[in-house]
Amino acid sequence: MNEFTIHIKEATDEEPIATLEMILMQMEGIERALVDITDGEVKVSYNENKVSKDEILTRIQQHGMHISQ
Repeated sequence: MNEFTIHIKEATDEEPIATLEMILMQMEGIERALVDITDGEVKVSYNENKVSKDEILTRIQQHGMHISQ
């Protein structure tokens, strides 16, 4: 299992966090997604044999969220 941490500008409000969690948990290979609402930090644990980091980042951006790493 791999993991990475990113910051998502919108992940400090309840509705975008719920959307983000839904997006991530619907993807095959996502094991866990933890969001720190104070600063928008998101820690994602995933199975690299089922999904790549680039696929995860692309899916997040497709839903209009802004990522900084």
